[in-house]
Amino acid sequence: MSDLYGSDAYSPVDIARRIEAVGETKARMAALPLALLGVLAGAFIGLGAMLFVLVKSDPSLGFAASSVLGGLVFAMGLLMVVVAGAELFTGNNLIVMAWADGRVSTGQVLRNWGIVCLANFVGAAGLALLVFASGHASLNGGAIGHKVVQIAVAKQELPFVTALLRGVLCNVLVCMAVWMAMAGRSVTDKAVAVMLPVMAFVAAGFEHSIANMYLMPLAMLLQHDGLTGHPTVTWAGMLGNLLPVILGNVLGGAVLVAGVYHVIYKRQPLT
Repeated sequence: MSDLYGSDAYSPVDIARRIEAVGETKARMAALPLALLGVLAGAFIGLGAMLFVLVKSDPSLGFAASSVLGGLVFAMGLLMVVVAGAELFTGNNLIVMAWADGRVSTGQVLRNWGIVCLANFVGAAGLALLVFASGHASLNGGAIGHKVVQIAVAKQELPFVTALLRGVLCNVLVCMAVWMAMAGRSVTDKAVAVMLPVMAFVAAGFEHSIANMYLMPLAMLLQHDGLTGHPTVTWAGMLGNLLPVILGNVLGGAVLVAGVYHVIYKRQPLT
């Protein structure tokens, strides 16, 4: 079919094979490179979130325009992960494809997720510290700093079930972006595949755990420096957001994307 339409993209079955092969490699990666790549991914997603806040802090833009444009610039983070190479917890939920076929063990999957999630936090929170020290939040008359805190407070106040479901919806779109990027053979292919799903989840207000690992520490730094009023975002509040969002991200990516595609293609040999 791809030859008929002149496309050189990988077919869905080819994508499933590639996802399984990559998942096996990720699950068996040594701890040090895995952790370092995880730090990079956290920083990359943080950079995307930084640009998102820049757009959202502009009061001249309407709600829809700022949400869509903010989502498009946020996509830079996942594109950097996909093209430059990094280990992102939410994308690595696709390792479940390899696990479901018995190519990696449960322990290997959980080891990868644990190391990568912690490393993502180090990268995202580390970037938040650098951004804070740079004075970036004072741009636009301090509107960026105020918007960071406003966003973080709203995340902290989400009910558990709401945060969980927004995490599910977010990672369905993130993992679909990664899945479709695996169909591409060029950077342009991957950019086109990544941008729209990422824009959709950001514009819709869904919850990405790694982005929150940048926004909420940055909000706490800004508050305690006295730049945006009294502290309102706390470590307990951040944990209360991250727990349901991480769980939702796993359900969305591992079950609704990796699990569903495994069921679809399990009767076709992928090796």
